[in-house]
Amino acid sequence: MDVDNPKAEVHNSNKKKEKIIHKVFKKKEKPVKKIESSDRLKDSEINKAAEVLERLKKEIAKAVQGQENVIEGLLLGLLCNSHVLVEGVPGIAKTLAIRALATASGAEVKRIQFTVDMLPTDIIGMTTYTPQKGFEVVKGPVFANFLIADEINRAPPKTQSALMEAMQERQVTIGKKRFHLPSPFFVMATENPLENAGVYPLPEAQVDRFLFKVIATYPNSEEELAIMEQNMTLKKFEDFGLKAVTNPTEILKLQDLVKKVYLDDNIKEYILEIVQKTRTKDFAKGEYISYGCSPRASIGLFIASKARAIMKNRNYVLPEDVKAITYDILRHRLILSYKATIEKITPDMIIKDILSSIKVH
Repeated sequence: MDVDNPKAEVHNSNKKKEKIIHKVFKKKEKPVKKIESSDRLKDSEINKAAEVLERLKKEIAKAVQGQENVIEGLLLGLLCNSHVLVEGVPGIAKTLAIRALATASGAEVKRIQFTVDMLPTDIIGMTTYTPQKGFEVVKGPVFANFLIADEINRAPPKTQSALMEAMQERQVTIGKKRFHLPSPFFVMATENPLENAGVYPLPEAQVDRFLFKVIATYPNSEEELAIMEQNMTLKKFEDFGLKAVTNPTEILKLQDLVKKVYLDDNIKEYILEIVQKTRTKDFAKGEYISYGCSPRASIGLFIASKARAIMKNRNYVLPEDVKAITYDILRHRLILSYKATIEKITPDMIIKDILSSIKVH
């Protein structure tokens, strides 16, 4: 059932659930495990999650025309308690979409405009000394629920790496002390793929900490017509009248809900097969991969497929959920060879080849 119709009936019985998954896989040798009643998501929980997501989408739509894939990627990242990198040419509402979600979520929001002269202390903070107070810690903008990292690839690697501990451990080290970050903590970063001057490639270790890399595309004619009437050039952000339609406590409950979504062992094997293909390279375009994906890719597919199931008003995962999020999870984790660059082979081409090479029995 689509999230746009949250009131529709949810198929949550064990028998229907097992029948659907068996029909997809047709595997008799590994029967679907029975789900304990205490572990099942209730209809009310699924419907409430759908209602929250629908409110967020409607509120964001007040400011952003189109870009459904970007908005869905941001919502999935939020549900998964992970971070999202949005890539696209200038002027297609990357930052606007992120600001709109942050405002609609009712959480504390801070923004960092990355530049070439930024220092790590500009992000995490520093220890200062004044004669009257002595030593004290001045916390940086990273101490927020939502952190907007605008044009993150403009900062040098040393500064970008200041976010790595925060993104993975939800804490930062200032001087000799560690400080825990607020919960939820969500980094939404943007980058411009066009420019070569004044930009730096993100360290592989940092890129791997983003659950999704979402590609923002040009709007269609209908959407662009609406953009001409309502845009950030003619209006201030405040003029869109965005309101908080949820809060951090509710977001944390949604994140816990995702963990309860049922994922069959056959689908786990499907996820593993996808990730293993990137390492074994035993498919048509495998020669273009230098290094395959790390276990973070498997973890990402595992949790994000559960989040997408909730967005589709289901309490169980189908293979289509895995396929739908595979591109956003793998495209920034594949390290391609020089041959791929010369022959203009993109990560999305390779991912398409991987998915077509795996048969869902």
